[in-house]
Amino acid sequence: MRRIVLIGLIAATAGLAQDPRPSFEAATVKLSNEPTMNSRSNGSKGQVLMSNQTLKRLIERAYEVKPFQVVGPGWMEDVRFDVAAKFPEGTKNEDRPLMLRTLLEDRFKLATHKETKDLPGYVLVVAKSGFKLKPVEDSGGSDTSTNGGIIRTMTVKRTSIAFVADLLSRQLGQMVVDQTGIAGVYDFEFKWTNDDQAPAGGDASVPSLFTAVEETMGLHLKAQKVPTEVVVVDHVERMPVENQL
Repeated sequence: MRRIVLIGLIAATAGLAQDPRPSFEAATVKLSNEPTMNSRSNGSKGQVLMSNQTLKRLIERAYEVKPFQVVGPGWMEDVRFDVAAKFPEGTKNEDRPLMLRTLLEDRFKLATHKETKDLPGYVLVVAKSGFKLKPVEDSGGSDTSTNGGIIRTMTVKRTSIAFVADLLSRQLGQMVVDQTGIAGVYDFEFKWTNDDQAPAGGDASVPSLFTAVEETMGLHLKAQKVPTEVVVVDHVERMPVENQL
């Protein structure tokens, strides 16, 4: 009888010892030797390959936040890594960022907490001129791209205004909150240049981002402080444990 009880206790203890956090089946983290600042990410065949990623960018991906939502040591943007990780069979998309978070906690001893702060940002509202876009059929996933240098082009297909606000947030480096109340998905394209940079080739017809948003979509970016959730890095190692001597 005592033997049966002992075996039961051992089995229960083993169950409790299992790590409940989603984690990769296998992963390597190495210092990047690439001479450029370009980073890449590719996921296929049950794995993800991330090249030349700053530690700060890895944290952004792990918590699914934008650069301005991560608060921590400035050197996190100075060190870059290559990550190769294999997903367990049947991995759900929503578990992938959590697996990266587990990897960072284990290899870099990452410790964080979240706070909500009122930070300078924008609310997206309908302009006085009125909303200018016509909805399109929601026939599949959203398709968006942004490219260019001084003059930039944003191309959007089958995309909600809420997601457009997220795209604008990334361009402005501040939170943009959708307060339009507009439903549906839309196709459009527009070009803009930063206010503090002269248009390439002296093309003064290219507007600022704020003007382009109003002229193309009939929406207005109103500056005000908005509640913004931030990830505060309490502790993180500069090098992953497997690379330490």
